[in-house]
Amino acid sequence: MREAMYWEPLEGNRVRCRLCPLNCIIDEGRRGSCRVRKNIGGKLYTLNYGKVSSIAADPVEKKPLFHFYPGSCAFSIGTVGCNMHCLHCQNWEISQADETFPYLEEATPEAIVRLAKHYECESLAYTYNEPTVWYEFVLETSKLAKGEGLKNILVTNGYINEEPFRELAPYIDAMNIDIKAFRDEFYRKISKVPSLEPSKRTAVIAKKEFGIHVELTYLIIPTLNDSEEEIRAFARWVVEELGGDTPVHFSRFFPYYRL
Repeated sequence: MREAMYWEPLEGNRVRCRLCPLNCIIDEGRRGSCRVRKNIGGKLYTLNYGKVSSIAADPVEKKPLFHFYPGSCAFSIGTVGCNMHCLHCQNWEISQADETFPYLEEATPEAIVRLAKHYECESLAYTYNEPTVWYEFVLETSKLAKGEGLKNILVTNGYINEEPFRELAPYIDAMNIDIKAFRDEFYRKISKVPSLEPSKRTAVIAKKEFGIHVELTYLIIPTLNDSEEEIRAFARWVVEELGGDTPVHFSRFFPYYRL
């Protein structure tokens, strides 16, 4: 546990988290929507710093990134928590868990970088759950990895505020951003956040301003986000805002979690 970045104190020992667009206002002793940021004594703390739930040396194509060092190895790590609560989450065992998850292992940024180099991986991927809610650890690890000649990959829902993303972005080489649907209604009902706009903004900033390699994933869920009109609107946005060279992965839905 350590003090979190991007928060501000409020009256009555409450705090406002400024890491993601939910901007949670958290009473003393309570947690934000992500479950892993807690108000303790009027200060916001991150509870999952250095806590690893999942670790693997993966083909980079599994991220999925098909046009970023194809055939290479991505040393993949994840923790617990997420700022979305998608009813169809494929990693819900960790994304909807907190620091009491029984299989967490302690790790330092230095140890993660050493392991990535030991397994001859060209990149480090922050994945499996949402890396935004692991912000402090991802930032420190990505800085260290960059200095050691490794590439950094974010596999993310893109739901992060602009200021913290801009601090992290110089150390990120590639991103796969999950666009859940192309209607706010889906985000509200299925992912439990107000809007898809922050994810769109993150994608544009990443590619257009920082030159990060961006690929998108769109999981097609029959009857919920698969209308021709919605898919065409999504494709049009990709071409107009990100460019026609932006790879898009259309993924097949499998019933999972609560859907």
